[in-house]
Amino acid sequence: MNADLARFVTAIDHVGIAVPDLDAAIAFYRDNFGLEVAHEEVNEEQGVREAMLHAPGDHAGTAIQLLAPLNEDSTIAKFIGRSGPGLQQLAYRVSDVDVAADALRAKGLRLLYDTAKRGTSDSRVNFVHPKDAGGVLIELVEPAKH
Repeated sequence: MNADLARFVTAIDHVGIAVPDLDAAIAFYRDNFGLEVAHEEVNEEQGVREAMLHAPGDHAGTAIQLLAPLNEDSTIAKFIGRSGPGLQQLAYRVSDVDVAADALRAKGLRLLYDTAKRGTSDSRVNFVHPKDAGGVLIELVEPAKH
């Protein structure tokens, strides 16, 4: 990453994990690692029910995002069908998702969307194609301005 793009990346936002059963996954991370649910929602557009988990007292730090499919046609259902449950994405927090996406496109990387989509908690998101990122689905997350 060059210095121009580095100024837009502000943190590692979260690691996304695809799960078949959100409630069971929340219980696993709560009971075994003491993680707390900071946010839970349904995103109809992306076809997922999701939860953001943090270490106790660290709700501003890097999160674990659990993603469960709402239906068999969702991207997460297809991921689980192809790869099984597990690590699905790495997300970087950015100050401006459009500028970051344009900078990556200028470097020859493909993004999944022409324009950003709504993400968790009304954030704006886009994704770098995993074939351009060593097999890793990279999410760019611009937090909502509240």
